[in-house]
Amino acid sequence: MNSAWHGNEDIMAEKVDYGTLKKGGFMRQKQKNNFSLRLAVVGGYLTAENLTKIAEVAEKYGDGHVHLTSRQGVEIPFIKLKDIDAVKEELAEGGCRPGVCGPRVRTVTACQGNTICPSGNIDSYDIAVKLDERYFGRELPHKFKFGVTVCQNNCLKAEENDVGIKGDMNIAYKEDDCISCGVCVKACRQEALKMVDGKVELDAEKCNHCGRCVKSCPVDAWEGTPGYIVSFGGTFGNNIYKGEELLPLIPDKETLFRVTDAAITFFEKNANPSERFRKTLQRVGEEDFRKQLKEAYEGQ
Repeated sequence: MNSAWHGNEDIMAEKVDYGTLKKGGFMRQKQKNNFSLRLAVVGGYLTAENLTKIAEVAEKYGDGHVHLTSRQGVEIPFIKLKDIDAVKEELAEGGCRPGVCGPRVRTVTACQGNTICPSGNIDSYDIAVKLDERYFGRELPHKFKFGVTVCQNNCLKAEENDVGIKGDMNIAYKEDDCISCGVCVKACRQEALKMVDGKVELDAEKCNHCGRCVKSCPVDAWEGTPGYIVSFGGTFGNNIYKGEELLPLIPDKETLFRVTDAAITFFEKNANPSERFRKTLQRVGEEDFRKQLKEAYEGQ
């Protein structure tokens, strides 16, 4: 009986479109007719319901374990070819969906965001969800990754993504409200603040807009307006490259998404097949890209 079943499974394997399966998150394993399913976990966020269903599917259709990837994903290995449709249906019951592989926009990664993290300047999860809704699975010449982090602590290593987004803060000092306690001076890790004759002085060249002065001040003598720093062309893996910041601080979501639209459209139009964004920028040159970013930034 086992031998007959394996014969049928081999016939199924001959007919299957492995490219389509990979596009839908099912990656071939070294074990014949076994697949590791990559789930879409936007911003690393999973509910208890999601986790329960993932565990059930891993027990029922896999070998009882899952793998947590370096990009906040969850993979369920040892899924059999014959069970793929059933796996997708049962995961959907728990609010889970497959991710993607290959030359397309991957699942967006993010840290917890300012709803939880005391250092946070932006709601990184909200941005991740909106990016996912806008771009997830979009066909491109090569894979394309977004990463969103809330502050200069950069827990997510935003610059290692094709487009990295980092929460920042424009700051303003209200001298009349200051009580010269020096708390902000101690909080500043960049040594951009110092006390001079009982008053706080800011060295704008040293300030990285982390917002620690705003968060630490007991009398709100510092005001902060959140914004976004965006980097372009980062990579991680065989070749590591820190993405470059080519724009001033972006003040709002509307401008942010115009900029991300411009970046992904530039890549789509100019990249060669199997060429990462960084390689495209190096080959084509950044002059035209900078021009298109500037137009998007200014709303032209």
